[in-house]
Amino acid sequence: MYKFNYQRPNSVEDALALYKTSDDPKFVAGGMTLLPTMKLRLAQPSDLIDLSCVADLSGITETDDTITIGAGVLHADVAASKEVDRRIPALSNLAESIGDPQVRNRGTIGGSIANNDPAADYPAGVLGLNATVVTDRREIMADDFFTDMFETALLPDEVVVSVRFPVPKRAAYVKFPNPASRYAIVGVMVAECDSGIRVAVTGAGPCVYRFTEMEEALNKEFSPQVTGEIACEPDGLNEDIHASAEYRAHLVGVMVRRAVAAAN
Repeated sequence: MYKFNYQRPNSVEDALALYKTSDDPKFVAGGMTLLPTMKLRLAQPSDLIDLSCVADLSGITETDDTITIGAGVLHADVAASKEVDRRIPALSNLAESIGDPQVRNRGTIGGSIANNDPAADYPAGVLGLNATVVTDRREIMADDFFTDMFETALLPDEVVVSVRFPVPKRAAYVKFPNPASRYAIVGVMVAECDSGIRVAVTGAGPCVYRFTEMEEALNKEFSPQVTGEIACEPDGLNEDIHASAEYRAHLVGVMVRRAVAAAN
């Protein structure tokens, strides 16, 4: 590790003020992505601005048709939330599937989506459930938020405050996890929203994406049998020591079929 300044503000306003007066700052929440990146010297910020003590980023609230989760809420708290489990059990199951207890008790939803790791679970949840990302200055629809590998629509000094999830008619998240890290080799969120069926895929490609051909088929008939008629092409999918692009393409179809069966 190398020398850096550690800042721990108590409000979003203070965090933004610290960001503006630092040379090369980075916001950090749970640190599940940033700290390993720093350890490998792939990032060398002058200042770490820790958001874990910002009260405005905590809490889970519900309305008649939404669940809003503060950006600083831990994965473990989402998994244990009675409100989330009652209204969007697929999201509760997704949170429970992340990493191990140590990761779930440190990592946050805001940090996960802001880093947009291509194998992270929450991007599929946000995109598949058609959520809205609320920042300190605007609201960003899920379809516009995730832009590329480790990239989002966030500005460098923009802070995620909360994520607002519409309550779906039905939904399920299923993944094929890496046995060591529990990251998704392929993960799929299938949800029936007011606008129709949404299918979001993580782990397979450089960035979470919607499987639109599968959505069209499922909008006509929501059944596992339909999914077998739509093939996922391997072109452009991730390929590494864990799985080939062809294997990931096959897994996409399998995970979609399982998610549809679980959502019925």
